[in-house]
Amino acid sequence: MDFNMKKLASDAGVFFSRAVQFTEEKLGQAEKTELDAHFENLLAKADCTKNWTEKILHQTEVLLQPNPSVRVEEFLYEKLDRKVPSRVTNGELLAQYMVEAANDFGPGTPYGKTLFKVGETQKRLGGAERDFMHSASINFLNPLRNFLEGDWRTITKERRILENRRLDLDACKARLKKAKAAEAKASAEHELRVAQTEFDRQAELTRLLLEGISSTHVNHLRCLHEFVEAQATYYAQGYQYMLDLQKQLGSSKGEIFPGTFVGNAESTSPPPATTSPTTVSATIPVVPTVGRAPNPATAVEGALNLSDVKPPASGTRKARVLYDYEAADSSELALLADEMITVYSLPGMDPDWLIGERGNQKGKVPVTYLELLS
Repeated sequence: MDFNMKKLASDAGVFFSRAVQFTEEKLGQAEKTELDAHFENLLAKADCTKNWTEKILHQTEVLLQPNPSVRVEEFLYEKLDRKVPSRVTNGELLAQYMVEAANDFGPGTPYGKTLFKVGETQKRLGGAERDFMHSASINFLNPLRNFLEGDWRTITKERRILENRRLDLDACKARLKKAKAAEAKASAEHELRVAQTEFDRQAELTRLLLEGISSTHVNHLRCLHEFVEAQATYYAQGYQYMLDLQKQLGSSKGEIFPGTFVGNAESTSPPPATTSPTTVSATIPVVPTVGRAPNPATAVEGALNLSDVKPPASGTRKARVLYDYEAADSSELALLADEMITVYSLPGMDPDWLIGERGNQKGKVPVTYLELLS
């Protein structure tokens, strides 16, 4: 008990000494040991990293889950170390309602049949959204959260210790200046050497932690690339699902409008195809307005005889097929995802289409289904 009281009294004395030193520094009545410029830059970089990581983390959480109540519930489940319950996405819920409505209206009626097709597509979109949210949470949100809850807390703790060591050092310097007697002066010098050693040791430890922020940036950069890949995959899947739905709806009316929503009288621009660092992807064309306009694939059918078509003198290019494509007529070439074909353009062709060749087979192919290789 006696030892504890002495330690308590000692700790109180140290705390009081630091408080006095801090107050005198604020009032300009005491000198303050300044850190070198490099160290200050490391501190500023660390603070900047922490602040922006918090903002990016929060806004990404909002993007993935706009409902604040659900976010709070998921946060509580994580803190309680319990599994977050599985929830249907908005797309999956919409799909459920459409399918149930189709069954009530009659799956054989035009409206019921269309509701069922759209519902099935919404279900696929909801599944793609779920996969994207799961991937983004694991590969992007978790590393950011781990930095804030792990590395940053360690850095904050060591910075707080460093600040205390600095206050102790400056307090020792102040006592040394005030010491008059030789014995008091010798004691103050000894305390100053000890305080200086502890400050230097803590400064070096803190410096090493702060320099690790650069490695954190590298790790977050990798995570950011994975987030972009997951998002690109999600949008590419959604675009492909909608293209398939458009073809189904177009076929049900006896017409196919490539890249166009049936019944929509306004033009829209679909998202661009994903690219990789070593390839150059074709830009997805602006969607044409729905109407009686002819299919671009067949508009040049009368002007081109595919059996007589020859590659241009400027040469051909290789292309990788992104998605399966079912030929609408004999002038088009059916495609299978991931296969390689040879493509080229001819004067007068619609820019949204190319001539594709696979062995002895030849036909028009849509640019949006291809990744042109450089």
